[in-house]
Amino acid sequence: MQFRMLGLVEVRDEQSGLRILPTGAKQRALLGALVVKAGHNVSGQRLIDELWGEHPPANAANALQVHVARLRRLLSGLKYQDIEQPAQHTQHTQSVQPVPRPWIVTTSRGYTLQLAPVETDAACFQQLTDKARRVLPEDPGQAGELLRRALSLWRGPALEGSVLGDICAGKAAQLEEHRLSALELLYDAHLRTGRHGEITGELVELTVDHPLRERFHDLLMVALYRCGRQAEALGVYDRARSHMVRELGVEPGPALRGLMEAILHHDPALAAAPLTRPPGPPRAAASRSEASWAAKASWAQAPWGEAGSAQAEVRADDAVLPLGEEIARLQCRIERLQQEQNQLLRRFNELTASTTRRVSAGSGLL
Repeated sequence: MQFRMLGLVEVRDEQSGLRILPTGAKQRALLGALVVKAGHNVSGQRLIDELWGEHPPANAANALQVHVARLRRLLSGLKYQDIEQPAQHTQHTQSVQPVPRPWIVTTSRGYTLQLAPVETDAACFQQLTDKARRVLPEDPGQAGELLRRALSLWRGPALEGSVLGDICAGKAAQLEEHRLSALELLYDAHLRTGRHGEITGELVELTVDHPLRERFHDLLMVALYRCGRQAEALGVYDRARSHMVRELGVEPGPALRGLMEAILHHDPALAAAPLTRPPGPPRAAASRSEASWAAKASWAQAPWGEAGSAQAEVRADDAVLPLGEEIARLQCRIERLQQEQNQLLRRFNELTASTTRRVSAGSGLL
């Protein structure tokens, strides 16, 4: 069993192939918040703030109870590890009956989602990246393979469609930072195995998507230099510097400046490593064009995408799952567009009111 938050929040039973994907915004936000805080009590008031923010309904406590009850029913088809009761010593041997445990437990202080012994895809991602970081200096080929497996767990933006409040927003930002760090490690591993010629295009897009992240510029400069494109490598530094000065009012850090000097002086330390190809696919989903959050198949790769588990994906009862997931994604997009429209309308009204006040003040002075 796995609760997934690296994309749309969902639950999957690996053995049966059952997937649960809440479709309502409040249900997604509630499940997301409980998964983020799995094993810890979350107060009712905090969940109310997570779901409704500054505009809770008049009967917020009752509304929360309704959503929790619905989520419990949604999860009722999933099996939790049964807990065996201690055997009682009687004259007749009695069989031990397992006692099922609920997923969501109500306490005097709120609600708790019990995940043990269930894992999350975020935990798997972190384990793989931690191992890759440890082996990178000695075996960059293995590190690259581990990082490809880690990044294949991502199906879209973390907690997609569940970010209504601070709990999910904070976790989503943290997970996105971990994803970017994993990408930095991945391209570092590629450079160490002499694969600089394969990654320049992906790194260009990453520098465009994340212009203030110096490490991506660093990796791109090294890759271009090793491809014999020194002028382009220096151009990357110039663009990075211009953007940082314009946006932040600061110069690039010492690492990026030192790399620029090394490229100017053809430092032998920048020489390419010998090409080695680790087993597996040559590239990982990394950038927006080759692996967009919603459309590219590489984000749909998941840990069950191996030979044994993949057969379960083509079962007849799973054929409707892509449609359900697409409906959920469309609902998420509609909700985001509505939120953006409301923000734009508020901003427009503020500007209009401000302009009207200025005109009125100016007319009063005439």
